[in-house]
Amino acid sequence: MKAHDGMYIDGAWRPAAGADAIEVVNPADEQVIGRVPAGTAEDVDAAVRAARAALPGWAATPPAERGALIGALRDVLVARKDEIAETVTVELGSPLKFSENVHAAVPVAVAGSYAELAATYAFEEKVGNSVVHHEPIGVVGAITPWNYPLHQIVAKVAPALAAGCTVVLKPAEDTPLVAQLFAEAVHEAGLPAGVFNLVTGLGPVAGQALAEHEGVDLVSFTGSTAVGRHIAATAGAAIKKVALELGGKSANVILPSADLAKAVNVGVANVMSNSGQTCSAWTRMLVHRDQYDEAVELAATAAAKYGDRIGPVVNGKQRERVRGYIEKGVAEGARLVAGGPESPREQGYFISPTVFADVTPDMTIAQEEIFGPVLSILRYEDEEDALRIANGTVYGLAGAVWAGDETEAVAFARRLETGQVDINGGRFNPLAPFGGYKQSGVGRELGTHGFAEYLQTKSLQF
Repeated sequence: MKAHDGMYIDGAWRPAAGADAIEVVNPADEQVIGRVPAGTAEDVDAAVRAARAALPGWAATPPAERGALIGALRDVLVARKDEIAETVTVELGSPLKFSENVHAAVPVAVAGSYAELAATYAFEEKVGNSVVHHEPIGVVGAITPWNYPLHQIVAKVAPALAAGCTVVLKPAEDTPLVAQLFAEAVHEAGLPAGVFNLVTGLGPVAGQALAEHEGVDLVSFTGSTAVGRHIAATAGAAIKKVALELGGKSANVILPSADLAKAVNVGVANVMSNSGQTCSAWTRMLVHRDQYDEAVELAATAAAKYGDRIGPVVNGKQRERVRGYIEKGVAEGARLVAGGPESPREQGYFISPTVFADVTPDMTIAQEEIFGPVLSILRYEDEEDALRIANGTVYGLAGAVWAGDETEAVAFARRLETGQVDINGGRFNPLAPFGGYKQSGVGRELGTHGFAEYLQTKSLQF
């Protein structure tokens, strides 16, 4: 798709307030593939004003009608799925098959779920002598990351629109083209002017302006815990609601009764998927000491099979960051059994699928989010030790438990301090709440729980 040189505000593409632009680079070959405007506080202000003006009409639109328009938006995304996949592939570097199966398909499922929910949700309920009304919170400032660029947009915009809120989106600067494509889809689906607005720009400029704008009622942010902390402080000072989906260092706990080969192979695939750029990736594999050597061998073999079939990481800065973590792992005494810091290709931001053995819980690579194709394998003595290691980070976003008996896996999973756990390889469910404990965030996305973030309650007593 051709990049727009303006912002999508109040139902039309209009020139940006300033002349600065952001270059969009293909991480696979480091070529510039487009330019989008770098928005300023002035652009954000225009977008928020448009969203505020559109709010009363959209909030008063019957929910079933809102649902029908979100359904129309989903249909446009379906019709343009090939273009979406190609766009994500060139700006994120994701292999085309993965872009088709995940980056294009998951947002369609999520949009569909909210089209349905808008029409069926009980916006009022009777509680004793009161009627409780669920009303839209207002104007939503959505700030989204680059790792699942369209999914993260839809996971915020669809529930917000279904709830009757209006939205200003500031997408990640690395992947703005699919956000522009989404704005085209909104327009094509016939949503009223001002209900959805797009401002491309840099986080510290446009993102900051959106987070602190007095016309924004809720800031929904997905990204790093460091930026999330800053956004929460900004929003907190203005007493506005925040929803934060932040980092993770999820544990993949393989209990002795599990099918070891399956658990290890699925675990490696999980970490290498999207080149490790997944906040919920199971980047710590916990194995019982008696099965440890076998698990390490299986993981090294599995990682080697990927070769350079995984895509690059998103940009040069990210590649250097991941390399730095790999070098730190070696320096702190972890044993490299696959991959390493050397790039497998001369061009592009590629990193070899990397596996570390002999990782201890206090090592940097076992505590900090790397956001690359790097797996740490830790040994544990018994179940209590495994639980202590699994819960022993500041994060609590996701995780996995494997056991021969499902009941045993569930019992362990219930003790994990984390928002989501896959049992014996359970599949991702776009209707289930997604979000974290501890420093992995505040609030939930997806399904009815994600929908509730965009609603506030009013009680009428009789």
